[in-house]
Amino acid sequence: MVVTKLTIRLMAAADHRAVAAVGFAAWQSSDAFRESGLPLDRLEQVRLAYERFPAEATDKITVAEFDGRIAGWTARETEPDYISDLWVDPTRQGKGIGRALVEHLLSVMRREGLERARIHTHGSNAGAIRLYERCGFSIVWRGLEYSTSLGMEHEKVHLEMRLKPDPDVNASTV
Repeated sequence: MVVTKLTIRLMAAADHRAVAAVGFAAWQSSDAFRESGLPLDRLEQVRLAYERFPAEATDKITVAEFDGRIAGWTARETEPDYISDLWVDPTRQGKGIGRALVEHLLSVMRREGLERARIHTHGSNAGAIRLYERCGFSIVWRGLEYSTSLGMEHEKVHLEMRLKPDPDVNASTV
């Protein structure tokens, strides 16, 4: 089943707790968490990082709302061409929410005139890699990378795609 009545919008202050809960639940349910060997004392550190993030990146987070609840979210936290986060409520995964969020951000990036989009994920996150490749991304790097939030090295995959200009945006004439 694919979700059809999805609202994609910028995060509001009232969404902070729901965004944190969805992000942490999605991370915790992922293969990346299960295979990380993360000590339990670091689990609380990660949960707190998810709680802080919405307040720190308020204008950078886009949410997907379904039935009045946050079903997923994405962010462009650092550089304009980099999708830093994509998290979907584990009970809603596989319904097109992640794809809708990625495609929304790609559309925004095209309108901004960006020439490429980048995204990274854990090396064992086969579902995310498959999603990104279906959206047009290609793997450009795979290897070990240090995570400051986890405090350890883990396998990462970097993906990129070239963006074609948005045909709805008028090109300026020289």
